[in-house]
Amino acid sequence: MRVTEPPSEVRVEVNDGIAVIMLSRPEKLNAFTTQMARELVAAFDSTDADDAVRVVVLTGAGRGFCAGADMSVRGTATFDANNSERLAERADLGTIDGVLRDSGGYVTLRIAASLKPVIVAINGPAVGVGVTMTLPADIRIASDTAKFGFVFARRGIVPEAASTWFLPRVVGISQAMEWVATGRIFCAEEALAGGLISRLVPEEELMPTVMEVAHEIAENTSALSVALSRRMMWSMLSAASPWEAHRLESWGIARTGQGKDSLEGVASFLENRRPEFLERVSEHAAALPSWPARPEELR
Repeated sequence: MRVTEPPSEVRVEVNDGIAVIMLSRPEKLNAFTTQMARELVAAFDSTDADDAVRVVVLTGAGRGFCAGADMSVRGTATFDANNSERLAERADLGTIDGVLRDSGGYVTLRIAASLKPVIVAINGPAVGVGVTMTLPADIRIASDTAKFGFVFARRGIVPEAASTWFLPRVVGISQAMEWVATGRIFCAEEALAGGLISRLVPEEELMPTVMEVAHEIAENTSALSVALSRRMMWSMLSAASPWEAHRLESWGIARTGQGKDSLEGVASFLENRRPEFLERVSEHAAALPSWPARPEELR
């Protein structure tokens, strides 16, 4: 087991091939800050670089997942685009089309690019950026204490964290617009019915359920196959035709068919035993399809 020290607002623990990234401001319901954004990006950099990590679990410390942006520091100036302190604090995040990058998008685009599958354990309130940061994850499982809210219109701003791309693709445009236009808080049962989460479990069963899914992936699948599949499926959400998927899948089958893991996968099945996959994602990272494409790649 390895525990990073500090960081102060995000903790990373790796054990048995599973990295648990925990938002760690429980006294503030893990309210989001620029420092948390930086530490989340660094955490995903570390899990990508570690071949021992097969699955990433993202959750929150204490009784909440993330209550949204921390508005206790600047009050009414929390979203003030002209506030000099806010501009200085976020300057290192860079700009896009001449304006400061949204810190939520800084995080979600990094999560989207993860080489490892991401599961979110939503253990309480997930509001504002607290819910939008979960959208690029592959699996979202919530406890029955979770509450959600895309509250931006009630704060006089617009959705962030690239959620106007992710949310309609996750739940459909009609459901997305109902939640965004009303800005209301809704319960975990509604989130399940709307497709925002895949499972709803009692509070005490949340982490055991999430870890069971994580271990199922870590112990039974090829790391390279999962990394490729993740990139392929997300990137195909914007494909113009199934021919694009056919082209990419044909390349993927040819690529993996040349490796050791395809031989082991078949052999373990025929011999009725657990597979021992050896391919390292780091050795193939350069060949993985690029996603998400950067603005300069889309021009």
